[in-house]
Amino acid sequence: MKRLLRYVAIALVVAIVGGCVYLNRLLPIVTGYAAKNLASAVFVSGREAKDVEALDLNFSLIRYTSNTVDYENKTVTSRFLWGKSTAVYREGCGVTLLCGATADELRGQRFPMDVLSEGQGVQDSTARAQLPVGDSAVAERLAPIAKAFVVERAYKGHPFAFVVVHKGGVVAECYDKGIGRDTKLLSWSMAKSFVNALIGIMVKDSLLDIHAPVDIPEWQGDGRKAITLNDLMQMQSGLEWNEDYGARSDVNIMLHCEGDMGLYALMKPLDYAPRTHWQYSSGTTDIVMRYLRGRFSSDEAFLRYMHSRLFAPLGIVSPVFEQDMSGTPVGSSYLYATALDFARFGQLYLNDGCVGSERILPEGWVDYTRKPAVASEGRYGSFFWLNRCGKFPDVPKDMFYCDGHDGQDIFIFPSHELVVVILGYSPKPGNVIDFNALLSDILRQTSR
Repeated sequence: MKRLLRYVAIALVVAIVGGCVYLNRLLPIVTGYAAKNLASAVFVSGREAKDVEALDLNFSLIRYTSNTVDYENKTVTSRFLWGKSTAVYREGCGVTLLCGATADELRGQRFPMDVLSEGQGVQDSTARAQLPVGDSAVAERLAPIAKAFVVERAYKGHPFAFVVVHKGGVVAECYDKGIGRDTKLLSWSMAKSFVNALIGIMVKDSLLDIHAPVDIPEWQGDGRKAITLNDLMQMQSGLEWNEDYGARSDVNIMLHCEGDMGLYALMKPLDYAPRTHWQYSSGTTDIVMRYLRGRFSSDEAFLRYMHSRLFAPLGIVSPVFEQDMSGTPVGSSYLYATALDFARFGQLYLNDGCVGSERILPEGWVDYTRKPAVASEGRYGSFFWLNRCGKFPDVPKDMFYCDGHDGQDIFIFPSHELVVVILGYSPKPGNVIDFNALLSDILRQTSR
């Protein structure tokens, strides 16, 4: 009996120690998620903290965090058990989760703030002129759908913003309480598609060859040296990655525990030969953004190029592309813009890469973007999702889209001259937005 009790005691000690070790590794993700997303929602989107905690943070262990919003210093500190994380807002840069440095050290980093806010000089009326009011008859038919979706939540989820552009004109625009047309909202993974556009512009300017191996020093001694930008954009690099958002998945570690997200991702080994296996990976986009930043002589040159060549021509006046601790914009996840801004971006791809008579993307770039990655079974192009696989069965298969976590989407319908923007919160499981029903209803009303 004494021996049995000793074994039981040992097993209990091992379980307790193991549980504490696991929790210790998990806590930075729990508190980091709460601090980062609450800070961005408050200081970038201008939302009320209590509303964000009640909706956006009301899941899993995140709901048990204790969050302190410091409005004077523009920080959020989140605590759970013995864990603690702090996120810091900087004008123009948005929010960065502290990792390996203090708030004062982060604020001491030099960034060309005038470049980050350069788009502020664009007149709002000029930006809106690119999205005129659309056909009133179509707008009248879509009004009940907008109300049912945003106000009554008849299609499930908790939408924040809903915009429909038909034949170049806005025919539906509706917002949740506390959200408006000037509210900047989180892209999540829709940001990846903006990285696609930035690469396209650099290709047009003869700054990149997407089919040449990327020159990353850490890859030169092994099979990774064969990876191209095209492989990364199509999620066929072969790099090891776990995107399941489990407790210690790669994507959670990268976003909440790493100061240089692209470096973390590029240090992953090969699981497969490039171009032989499709694996969705937010890490690949952060590798790309880090690589693009390194192609310029300075951060000022990089940021100026991105704002002047991508955002300004679209009339996107004041986007916030948040950065990691190293200063690289988080291309996988953290772009903030208005619903109309996201609609302008969708129009760029609907119009074959042009704004009016001005060509922004190279000829053929949108066709390239929509070409299925070889191993994706028709699901994915290049930093864009595809409906060729029939994910939305009642929607045309030529539809392609930008898709972000929890219900952020830009749906582009070439055959119907249609762009649909949806931003909001669609928790899983049980209350996911019924995109198929919503989109098919919109198509019926715009096709009459």
